[in-house]
Amino acid sequence: MLYLFRQLCQRPFARFNAAFLFYTALPLPQWWPVEFEGIAQFAPIVGLGMAGCLWIIWTGLTALGLSSGLVAVIVVAIWLRITGGLHLDGAMDAADGLAVMDPERRLAVMSDSRSGAFGVMAAIVILAGKTVALASLSQAHLWVLLAVCGWSRWGQLAAIVRYPYIKPQGKGAFHRATLTSPWQALPLFLGLFGLGFLPLCLGLSSVKLTFALTIGAGGISLCVGDWFNAKLGGQTGDTYGAIVEWSEVLILVLANVVLAIG
Repeated sequence: MLYLFRQLCQRPFARFNAAFLFYTALPLPQWWPVEFEGIAQFAPIVGLGMAGCLWIIWTGLTALGLSSGLVAVIVVAIWLRITGGLHLDGAMDAADGLAVMDPERRLAVMSDSRSGAFGVMAAIVILAGKTVALASLSQAHLWVLLAVCGWSRWGQLAAIVRYPYIKPQGKGAFHRATLTSPWQALPLFLGLFGLGFLPLCLGLSSVKLTFALTIGAGGISLCVGDWFNAKLGGQTGDTYGAIVEWSEVLILVLANVVLAIG
């Protein structure tokens, strides 16, 4: 009985460890157990931890008296370093592929490790968009990062369980092999939905901003995945990364629009 209990507790821990290693460029002790099956279910949790770290870094840099623009540049650079550019690389490859007019050649172009002009332009827009959007937020609204990093990765999970993986081989194929039911995205949806109301309960957010980021962010992450599916007829490892990156940018833009409207 004790052995069974330890196994039941160890498996989620091992999967979280594997998700941490896969979705970030940060190390873990070598003796910690890892199991890569179904790790996409832990991606939103990794994202929330990442958001917390960025929030702390932003607060510390602001306390040093740096301008909001410079702080935003540093935070986005650290953000990119934490992920190891994994998602941004996918967004660049997806942009290069979708720039090809012939649909039958898109997957071949996306598989090319060399970045084309459209991939570079996509990276510039994504990084610039994050930087400007973050610089526009006040210290009191940095909790928005939780919604940004959490919902964008939930959108990736939703795309994995809802759409077929269209490459015979690829770095993201193992996700689809172990996650096949849309119901597997429901627990994280409910968790993020509930967490979205925490800032309101703590007096950190208005009702309008709370509902915009709780409902709007989830809708954005779903629509981005739907768009890539419509263009390609399915998903690839590159589009999984692109869903994360473009969702992050659009959720940050949504937050700024709501705050500007008041």
